[in-house]
Amino acid sequence: MSARYDLAVLGAGTAGAALAAFAAQAGLSVLLLERRRASDAGARWVNGVAAWQFRAAGLAPPTGRELRGAGHTFHLIAGWGPERVTVKGHDVLDVDMRFLVERLQRLATQAGATLIDSAHVEGVDGDAIATSRGTFRARYVVDASGLAGVGLLGRMRPAPGDLCVAAQEVRELTDPDAAHRYFESQQAAPGDTLCFSSMAGGYSIVNLRLDDEGVSLLAGSIPGAGRPGGRQLIDDFVAKQPWIGPRLFGGARAIPLGRPRRPLSRGRHAVLGDAANQVFAAHGSGIGPGLLAARVLADLLAGEPETLRAYTPTWYRSWGGMLLAADVFRRFSEGLELDDVRALMRSGVMNSDGVRATLEQRLPSVRGAMRGSVDYGVLRRRPRLILRAAQLAAQVPWSLLRARTAGE
Repeated sequence: MSARYDLAVLGAGTAGAALAAFAAQAGLSVLLLERRRASDAGARWVNGVAAWQFRAAGLAPPTGRELRGAGHTFHLIAGWGPERVTVKGHDVLDVDMRFLVERLQRLATQAGATLIDSAHVEGVDGDAIATSRGTFRARYVVDASGLAGVGLLGRMRPAPGDLCVAAQEVRELTDPDAAHRYFESQQAAPGDTLCFSSMAGGYSIVNLRLDDEGVSLLAGSIPGAGRPGGRQLIDDFVAKQPWIGPRLFGGARAIPLGRPRRPLSRGRHAVLGDAANQVFAAHGSGIGPGLLAARVLADLLAGEPETLRAYTPTWYRSWGGMLLAADVFRRFSEGLELDDVRALMRSGVMNSDGVRATLEQRLPSVRGAMRGSVDYGVLRRRPRLILRAAQLAAQVPWSLLRARTAGE
C-alpha cells in the first residue's frame, strides 16, 4: 500500500508549484505530479506580473535572473499610432517564468513536498490517482494542470470567442542601432514598452521592449473572432523589422477567458489556475491570479477543513470580483473598433489611470476614467460607444455583488 499524502497537486507549473510550496510550508504532506519533465513545466517565457500579487500571496518578488524589468514606461498605442496613452511608474514586473517556476518547485521540495515528473495522470477515483508512474493516494486532490489538463471537475469547453491565443518570444538584435532608432521613431526610449493595440480587433496587441538580451515580443488575440493568433502577429511584425533576429526562447498557448469556474471544488477535489479559469481576462494573464488562488487554497487546507466547501466562497470574496469585472472589461474591449479606441483616447476617457489599473490587474474606477480633462464632444459623436460604456459601468457592480454571494 502506497503512502497517503495530505494533498496531491496535479501540475507543477506556477499555480500548482505555488500551492505545493505553500501547503508543504504549512506542514502538510504534499505530492506534486507533473506530466512533463519538471524543468519543462509551466510557462517558458516572459510574463508581466504585478508586484502586489507576489506580496499578497506571501511570496518574495522576483530578483536576479527571474526579473527582466520593472516599472518601465508603458505606451499604449491605438493601432500603429499616433494616438496613445503613456503610463509611468507602474507596479508591473517582467518575470522570466522559467526561473519563477523553478523557484516555486524548489521551495516546495525544500519544504518536504515530493515532486514526481513525467507522470501522466490516467484517472482519479476518490483518493486514488492512477498515473504512468504508479498509483498514489491523497486526502485532497487539486487539478492545476491547465486548460487541457486532467479535467478533475469535468473538462472546460470554452467558446471560441473565450480563448485568447498568445505568444511571447525573446529574440536577438541583428542591428542594435536600428532597434534604438525604431524606438526613437515611436517617441519611446529603448527600455520602454511599446504596446500596439487593436490592430486585429479590439482585443489584440503586439507588445515589444528592448532589454539586455535582445527584444521581448508579446502578442495575442482571439482567433475565434477571425483574427490572426499571437504567433502570427509576431511573425508578421518581425518580417517588417530587419533589426529583429532569431528567437532565443519563448512559447505560445491558448488562455481561457470568460468567467472563473463555479464551483471550484467538489468533495475533496478542487481546481486551480487555468483549470479554474482564474485569469485576469482584461489582458489574458493567469500568473498572478494563480498565485493568489494558491495562497487561499493552501491556507484553507492548512486549517484542515472537513471538505473544500469553503474554497469557492472564500476565493470569490477575495479575488473573484476582480476577475469577473475584468471579464466584463474584456468583452467591452473585444467589441471595440480601432476608431473607438482612438476616440476613447482622444476624449480622455481612456487615460493613464485606467491603463495603469489594468496593467496592474486592478479594477479601473469610473472616477479614474473621468479624472482630468474629458472631451465629451468626441463621445457624443459616437452614440453606440456611449451606450456600450454605460452598459459596462452597470455590469461591473453586478459582477462584484455576484462574487460576494458566490457559494451561499
